[in-house]
Amino acid sequence: MNCVTCPFTVKNALKNVEGVSKAEVTFETKLAVVTFDDEKTTVKALTEATTNAGYPSTLKE
Repeated sequence: MNCVTCPFTVKNALKNVEGVSKAEVTFETKLAVVTFDDEKTTVKALTEATTNAGYPSTLKE
């Protein structure tokens, strides 16, 4: 994420994934914290959503 509006794009991409109940995205740390129902979606679907929005991501444990 290169600009302060990027987190809004990432958050919207994540919230459009079925099963996501909450997404918090921070520009300063370049992190997203996502609450989701693992019976309705997967981490792969979440990373694909951000990638399709132009922001590739990976799982940080």
